[in-house]
Amino acid sequence: MQPLVPNRTLSGVALALLAVGSLCATGRIAAAQTPSSPVRSPAPAYRSLLDQYCVTCHNDRLRTANLVLEKDKIDVEHVGTGADVWEKVLLKLRTGGMPPPGRPRPDQGAYKAFASWLETALDRAAAADPNPGRPALHRLNRTEYTNAIRDVLALDIDSRSWLPADDLSYGFDNNADILSVSPGLLERYMSVAAKISRLAVGDPTMRPVRETYKVSPLLLQDDRLSEDLPFGSRGGIAVRHYFPLDAEYAIRIRLQRDGIYNIRGLAEPQQIDVRLDGERVKQFTVGGQIGTTVNGSYVKAADADAGLEVRLAVKAGSRLIGVSFPKRVLAVGGVVPARLPVANFILSPTARALGFAETMGVASVEVGGPYNAHTPAETPSRRDIFVCLPSSPSQEEPCASKILSRLARRAYRRPVTEEDVETLLGFYRTARRGASFGAGVQRALARMLVDPEFLYRFEPDPSIAAPGAAYRLSDLEVASRLSFFLWSSIPDEELLDVAARGKLKDQTVLARQVRRMLADPRSSALVGNFATQWLHLRNMRVVAPDVNLFPEFDENLREAFQRETELFVESQLREDRSVSELLTANYTFLNERLARHYGVPSVFGGHFRRVTLSDGTRGGLLGQGSLLTITSHATRTSPVLRGKWILDNLLGTPPPPPPPNVPALPDDGIGGKAASMRERMEQHRKNPVCASCHSRMDPLGFALENFDGIGKWRTKGEGETAIDTAATLPDGTTFNGPSELRSLLLSRREEFAATVTTKLLTYALGRGVEYYDLPSVRTIVRESAAGDYRWSSIILGIARSVPFRMSVKRQE
Repeated sequence: MQPLVPNRTLSGVALALLAVGSLCATGRIAAAQTPSSPVRSPAPAYRSLLDQYCVTCHNDRLRTANLVLEKDKIDVEHVGTGADVWEKVLLKLRTGGMPPPGRPRPDQGAYKAFASWLETALDRAAAADPNPGRPALHRLNRTEYTNAIRDVLALDIDSRSWLPADDLSYGFDNNADILSVSPGLLERYMSVAAKISRLAVGDPTMRPVRETYKVSPLLLQDDRLSEDLPFGSRGGIAVRHYFPLDAEYAIRIRLQRDGIYNIRGLAEPQQIDVRLDGERVKQFTVGGQIGTTVNGSYVKAADADAGLEVRLAVKAGSRLIGVSFPKRVLAVGGVVPARLPVANFILSPTARALGFAETMGVASVEVGGPYNAHTPAETPSRRDIFVCLPSSPSQEEPCASKILSRLARRAYRRPVTEEDVETLLGFYRTARRGASFGAGVQRALARMLVDPEFLYRFEPDPSIAAPGAAYRLSDLEVASRLSFFLWSSIPDEELLDVAARGKLKDQTVLARQVRRMLADPRSSALVGNFATQWLHLRNMRVVAPDVNLFPEFDENLREAFQRETELFVESQLREDRSVSELLTANYTFLNERLARHYGVPSVFGGHFRRVTLSDGTRGGLLGQGSLLTITSHATRTSPVLRGKWILDNLLGTPPPPPPPNVPALPDDGIGGKAASMRERMEQHRKNPVCASCHSRMDPLGFALENFDGIGKWRTKGEGETAIDTAATLPDGTTFNGPSELRSLLLSRREEFAATVTTKLLTYALGRGVEYYDLPSVRTIVRESAAGDYRWSSIILGIARSVPFRMSVKRQE
């Protein structure tokens, strides 16, 4: 097997000479080397270095950090035999974390030479004897299952109400170790498969059901809320609903209430538009009296939405339902009243007397049906499934075989066998007796969707490999890994065809496919799945800043925060920028609501657009409200959370978990006096148990203290005290404020690129990155440096890497 790790820029001999030369210059090696002398291994010199500076703590008696570096425990001459230990040592050396601050350490030349030599030795050992690891049997997670259904059956479903959310491991919900199947979950999959097959085929026996789409009561509905709603509208909701049959459906609207009973905003008459695929199908008028008239009948204010229902015939398929209010601008004497940040809350009698009216809003839209249904003539799913239709009984089974062979090839991600098709035809034949041709196909589809080859990503071991030996995956297995990595879904026909012909072994073909897949809209899954989990952006759904301290925070701002970061990361990917621009980019995406929060002028309307930032304090991820909010507490900022987030997600050096019984941050300063956040944190760090970790985390967080708990810029903190953002790291590095913090991180762009690579590799493999994967990470980072660490370089490096293209045969 050829080594997959390329030669380094400096040969091992050159690095050894560099190491020895550095140590000689400091007097650590007494014997001089002459040009005629043979090149000696620097390992003995590094053994002496370890004994002098490291073994004092890392010995068999103390076992500090559970790490033993004594000579009889770990061999410097053969680092490959103890690679798990040496990778820990290398990490500490590269981050300057060993020896700890205050302890004696070698001079900088010897320090760096040892790190370079150790890295080279580890990488060479890994190239000579690759260990790609082996993921557990990998079930499709909920997102992958949803996308696979879309790409197999041309059917968009919302599986959140059908399947439970997946747990996280190593920061991602696609980790194979936790994607198990219990008997209860298997029953759920069987039920879901039956529902999906009926929707895809268009089963005319389906009973009417009601599906409700809710609007958050904290969402202000005083402006256009979605690009799917018309210009000049406000509030409401836009949802994409799948209508399974050609039939009648009922769309019912429920309005927001103050508490349980009273509908908001009934003082003024309001029009409510109901649209289907952009065309208005009904307009209601509500309000204008203490009571209101609906369909000619006087009703109580609490029941004003009782008649807001429209019943209409709809063709089967995915349709966009829009419910909104035509926007009106009320002005007295030419003065337009300012927007009330609390418009969706109950107004006091005084506010009502001053003329402020509550805003009417939509609470939910309910879709019921189908009624008077019949099988649709055509839908995207039926068009994709029924590639043939039999005109006689003798044509039925050949047609069914053609349909099922084609669908099974997609679902199983490989060419199908006669046995595969015969199994599905058995279910077709059983259901076809006494029912229609479509019913037979439907039953076979339901069986296909619970087949282990659909629910799992199988990678069977080759019979010729020895137990425990590394081997190359087949092209079809690599294709499946690649598609779930970049699309969170199955391979398309082109990728499957290339793999079936064995062409993915060609590095040029592989690179062409990676670039094609990145250009495909389906690669947005890298944002929706990878980036949102890596950056902890999904936590925006559950953060709850205290509205008394942050009254401007509402559901609109929550959604804007998330949308900004998603659009920003997607632009970085689509434009194939350097990953370091995540930190330095001088632009972001804003709508009027978010621009007002950031203090950016001349941005109007609910539409997000790219905006160049003139102020350097808010550029890149570190200035975005989403990340600043999820790293804060409900009532205040948290330098600890922000610093920990940077260490973990940007520098790849997360602090250890806090020890038990750590004292909480004091509410006041010494003697009960009022104190700033910084003063209280300094008081907290005086505890030796806390100081070791906080000395790394807190300075990074202090630099961001100008941003409050919801990311708004400020110059004063608690008690109107001036914000102090000056910070010093344990190694003496000083910086002040977000701009200098960004510069500091940029000076460590290789570490940042390695962190991005490690996170991407974890996501791509569906397992945690282990010590034996780190040589591959370093190879990817080194090779992508020539391309300025662009996204495509790193992603292609992962696709070519040992752990992605290889596996280890299970031990028997």
